[in-house]
Amino acid sequence: MSHYEERIEKDLSKIRQQLALLASQVASALTDAVHALLADDDPLAYATILADNRVNAVSNELDRMCNAFIGVHLPSGGHLRLMSAVIHANVALERVGDYAVTICREAVRLARPEGTMAREIELMAGESRQMLQQAVAAFVEGNADQARATMSIADQVERTFDMAFVDLLAARDDFKVQDLFAYLTVFNSLERVSDQAKNICEDAVYAVTGEGRGPKFHRILFLDEDNSLLGPLAEAIARKNFAQFGEYHSRGRRAGVCTPHTLAALQEVGIDLARHQPQALGRHHQELASYQLIVSLQGPVSSYVEQIPFHTVALEWRLTQSPGENADLRPLTREVSALVNRLMATLRGEESD
Repeated sequence: MSHYEERIEKDLSKIRQQLALLASQVASALTDAVHALLADDDPLAYATILADNRVNAVSNELDRMCNAFIGVHLPSGGHLRLMSAVIHANVALERVGDYAVTICREAVRLARPEGTMAREIELMAGESRQMLQQAVAAFVEGNADQARATMSIADQVERTFDMAFVDLLAARDDFKVQDLFAYLTVFNSLERVSDQAKNICEDAVYAVTGEGRGPKFHRILFLDEDNSLLGPLAEAIARKNFAQFGEYHSRGRRAGVCTPHTLAALQEVGIDLARHQPQALGRHHQELASYQLIVSLQGPVSSYVEQIPFHTVALEWRLTQSPGENADLRPLTREVSALVNRLMATLRGEESD
């Protein structure tokens, strides 16, 4: 190894050590914040808030080290990717420190959580901490496979959040309004920890392999009265044109029947629903919570769903074309197709006509 290569490796080692130090401080802050909340320990909460100054100082030094490395070594290829990834991971960790501070500020306002609330805070905190720990380890070790595997924990954290949100609403009469918002802030902060851990995993994969973040994958549910035409039409168009970007389903308020005329008319415009079996919408919250978007093509979503999950976006499309029994379905198909295309362009961050 040449003297220049030794110098690069020495500087990279220092940067990795600084990143590990930052991660350790952030993990400790998160642990202390949750403990302060669960134990009603105000002195610990205030000490954790003040300790965030040290986190910020370590983060600032890491940023300086990365910029100095770029300025001195003019890196390219893998080294440049690593610096970019470290800078992004630095931001993610600094934000986790901010979430710990937020939890501490709510902790000094709240009484000690009990029962279900305490158990769900502890569960969600444990999942988020585990994900953060594994994400940082994968990054520091340059283990892309471990990073990819760790990303899946985010789904479990989100399910725990949805469960806590439902329980919080169910018990809303037992809390003051400000306490409800405080608990919601705590749960949201813990979920955001997992989001930042996922970002670190994606940065780790990029640093090792050069693979950027792929297109975001969406789960979308289309609703109509009887699941015999409008919902299945939107589902089929989305699957046909955007299969790689999402998973699409449709349900009805009740299960109707796809008429032979409807099937034949749609076949003429390239939509095959011959194998479609109309299904009624289930009321189970966890099933609905798995969808990022619920789109109604007939009436308000609230008329189908008693409670829209916290992480789900509800949209209502008002169609101008009539889905009559013997109507020409080409105009309707064009209108639904335009709405689906516009939605996917929005989700992908593209301009649409």
